[in-house]
Amino acid sequence: MQVSNAGLGKLYGLGVGPGDPELITVKAFRILKESPVIAYPRKKMGAKSYALAITELYVNTEEKTMVGLTFPMTRDREALELQWSKTVASVWEHLREGKDVAFVTEGDPMIYSTFIHLMRLMKECHPEVEIRSIPGISSVNAAASRLGIPMADGDEQIAIVPATDDYETMRRAIETHDCIVLIKVAKVIDLMIQVLRDLGLTDKASVLTKVTSSEEMIWRDIMELQGRELEYLTLMVVRK
Repeated sequence: MQVSNAGLGKLYGLGVGPGDPELITVKAFRILKESPVIAYPRKKMGAKSYALAITELYVNTEEKTMVGLTFPMTRDREALELQWSKTVASVWEHLREGKDVAFVTEGDPMIYSTFIHLMRLMKECHPEVEIRSIPGISSVNAAASRLGIPMADGDEQIAIVPATDDYETMRRAIETHDCIVLIKVAKVIDLMIQVLRDLGLTDKASVLTKVTSSEEMIWRDIMELQGRELEYLTLMVVRK
């Protein structure tokens, strides 16, 4: 049985790109303008997210209801459930009043995004809400352009994998694909350098931080990164 969503606002997952404010789609721009409520990931210590910084360039936030959402970085299940319940309730308050809510996110809302979990919980708690995802340019796409290398051609295979401290898993992922993009690589950069050294592929890897933003950094010689601390928004591209 279809649940009626009459009178409710729509929830949009809005990808605003990897960092360069010009890498936002025309559709995303239109929805930003039309949505009375804009939700965004709130960072600690007053830091501003890319998504919010880009949004502020395109809309007058004083004319919108701005909803900062906190996403706790913890493995405590009880704390997570409590915070997520608050997050869903905060968004629902506006949707039930018939107001569209645009949740802005870096990159694409369907690729390792906080919007994915929000979408799942909203469907569970309020299945009557219409949810739409507006695709954005991801850091993976942006990295290919900045490096000037094709991610895949013909029958080649590409993988997008969160980097972990499991040596064998990382080695196998690299061995079995023509191109692999390793996200969240900052915390295990030394291990990844070791894997690539053992495979004789250090010259096939590049590392990018905050790609396309004004703070972008690119390393084509990954050996320079041995023992270095890198920003969280760092990825590695290995292209054989």
